[in-house]
Amino acid sequence: MLDRALRRQIIEWIQREVVPALGCTEPVAVALATAKSKEELGIVPQSIEVFVSGNIYKNGMGVGIPGTGMAGLDIAAGLGALCGRSEDGLEVLKHVNTRALNAAKKMMDDKKIKIRVKEGTDSLYVESIARAGKSICRTIISHRHTHIVLVEKNGKILFQADKAAEKKDQPHENGLDLSVEKIIEFADQSPIDELTFILEGVALNSAISQEGLTGKYGLKTGKTIRQSIKKKRIADDLASHAMSLTAAASDARMGGCSLPVMSNSGSGNQGITTIMPVVAVAEKMNSDRERLVRALILSNLIAIYIKQFVGQLTALCGVLTASTGAACGVCYLLGGTAEQIGGTIKNMGAGITGMICDGAKPGCALKVSSGVSTAVYCALLALEGHYADAADGIISEDVEQTVRNIGELARKGMLETDRHIIQTMISDKENRDA
Repeated sequence: MLDRALRRQIIEWIQREVVPALGCTEPVAVALATAKSKEELGIVPQSIEVFVSGNIYKNGMGVGIPGTGMAGLDIAAGLGALCGRSEDGLEVLKHVNTRALNAAKKMMDDKKIKIRVKEGTDSLYVESIARAGKSICRTIISHRHTHIVLVEKNGKILFQADKAAEKKDQPHENGLDLSVEKIIEFADQSPIDELTFILEGVALNSAISQEGLTGKYGLKTGKTIRQSIKKKRIADDLASHAMSLTAAASDARMGGCSLPVMSNSGSGNQGITTIMPVVAVAEKMNSDRERLVRALILSNLIAIYIKQFVGQLTALCGVLTASTGAACGVCYLLGGTAEQIGGTIKNMGAGITGMICDGAKPGCALKVSSGVSTAVYCALLALEGHYADAADGIISEDVEQTVRNIGELARKGMLETDRHIIQTMISDKENRDA
């Protein structure tokens, strides 16, 4: 068993990355920045100008904003300045009300909110400039959705983050020096009472899943899968049940549902995908509570670990990292060994690596369902001793090198892909608005 101090560090890492979030986290980051600018300004701003990275822009174009019936970064920016509280972090929009919504709409109608793409920034970058009379306040968020790096009022710096501290978010610079092997050992052998905090995520994500199954959100992906099971068009098996529960939660979240979710690595959809497939398989297999808790810890921690190599926002859809975590959780739940869990990661790398991220939107539920289906089958393959090997493209015999290969592909290999995706989306929006 890992020593107590290391276990404590790992738990703190999970609890930092697995937190409640309300709404898509890219618009939320914009709202958080404008909320902070408003607070330092001291009054509601008369105008707001927001500069964002291309990745923030693409993830905010088509996703619903909770409690508004609207989509886009402009309404999120307005609401952040009117009713947001920076202390609420990823739940900054939980105080949305009719009065604030109407005021934000008026600011938009009066062209007082402007959103612009800024080149040459971190892939996750938000810069909010709020003005009221002769006062101006600037807030910058970078690298992580809640990581405020600069607050400046009337040219005077009020707060500036220590840049050296940001290195701790990079692979193996957080002092943990984890590996897939250590993660499995942690999830399997840690005292169970140290791990049960993960069940809060089950409660949150199960609630929004049920909302997606009963409501009318997005493409109704999860709901349609459930109906197809009832009509006996598809089997009521592990994969279909997991796809239904997970996609339904994504449907609701992307459709602007006002329920919070438990996120993973700054993404609500990734949090949904690390939790709900494991819950679904546990339901089917009648797994006991302890086995479920350990599987959920494994799922979330594997996803967090791989994400450190992939990066926060890239052209690679986050479903890959999250569903790989889920696949490991499912493999563990079904009695998988450490070798088989490693094989599951290789199978996932060979299966859905390359799925593009073309922004947050209702169609994300389709990507989620694809990732979940692949996760279940990759786990089942591994349980039979079938693993992708070094002859399979970017897969290496060493699971750690496989993870690094995926990270290199996302961070470096798909940069041009990312630029094309963003430019295509911006051009299409300009054509629609013309």
